[in-house]
Amino acid sequence: WHPDAGAPLALALLRTPRRRTTAPAPDPDQADVPLPNTGQSKRYARSADRYAVRDLSFRVEKGQVLGLLGPNGAGKTTTLRMLMGLIRPDDGEIRVFGHAVRPGAPVLSRVGAFVEGAGFLPHLSGRENLELYWAATGRPPGDAHLDEALEIAGLGDALARAVRTYSQGMRQRLAIAQAMLGLPDLLILDEPTNGLDPPQIREMREVMIRYAAAGRTVIVSSHLLAEVEQSCTHLVVMDRGRLVQAGPVHDIVGSGDTLLVGTVTPVEEPLAEKVAALPGVESAVRTDEGLLVRLGADGTAPRLIAELVRLEVPVTSVGPHRRLEDAFLTLIGGSA
Repeated sequence: WHPDAGAPLALALLRTPRRRTTAPAPDPDQADVPLPNTGQSKRYARSADRYAVRDLSFRVEKGQVLGLLGPNGAGKTTTLRMLMGLIRPDDGEIRVFGHAVRPGAPVLSRVGAFVEGAGFLPHLSGRENLELYWAATGRPPGDAHLDEALEIAGLGDALARAVRTYSQGMRQRLAIAQAMLGLPDLLILDEPTNGLDPPQIREMREVMIRYAAAGRTVIVSSHLLAEVEQSCTHLVVMDRGRLVQAGPVHDIVGSGDTLLVGTVTPVEEPLAEKVAALPGVESAVRTDEGLLVRLGADGTAPRLIAELVRLEVPVTSVGPHRRLEDAFLTLIGGSA
């Protein structure tokens, strides 16, 4: 997609035309749940058995900043497009606040999205671009909550300047402000920190945290694991179209089933494969420090240490890891 395709894409989310639909009735039991995602699958075009996403289920609650993680080809973008009603799943159902998601569904007015860039008129100011965009949705001006969205985005005096004078970071923040117009209850951001320098990335992190602090919900897809660890409260990890793990960040990062094994010298791949094949071990990934070992349901640290000694692994330390990057690599088996 061309970057300028982002504006009409986001506009499609906000429009709520009357269309004939066979959408199921709303589920009142899920009216307060932003995304009770259950069993969705999407096959590749012209394929009966190859899946971009397969049997994916996870739940998102109010106030969460949820990170959607996975290597290239994991199905993240396909998942986001299904969540926004841009494509329909082949199996399963997507609901937002109890309403089934369909193109043009009124519930999509409660969803804001920043996906694959946003197009702006360069000769207009940032504020004029946002006002023009909101007018095109056909919704009342008072519903835009323009000042609140701009305060959260933190653009300051730059709003009065022509967009052609903006840096890449300022354009990104203006695009986020556009997605936040109307203060949607669910905000979906795809790689919002692309093109930003470290101070701008920190500001974007604060934007997401502030937005969710008022009881709204943010879903963010990002490849910057250190930033995800600092900004997200919950994670969904995907690989090859399937869910690998979902839960609070601190549970995934600090879970006791993944251990960092420090070694005197780097571990060669054949030895790492032997460790991965041990009883009670799910995976073993080489790192600069040694090995990241994920234990299975019947695995224990003492048993692992005994096996490492038997295999003559030059162990100097064994302890739980604390970095999301390490957890991510062990969850996907080092395939990123």
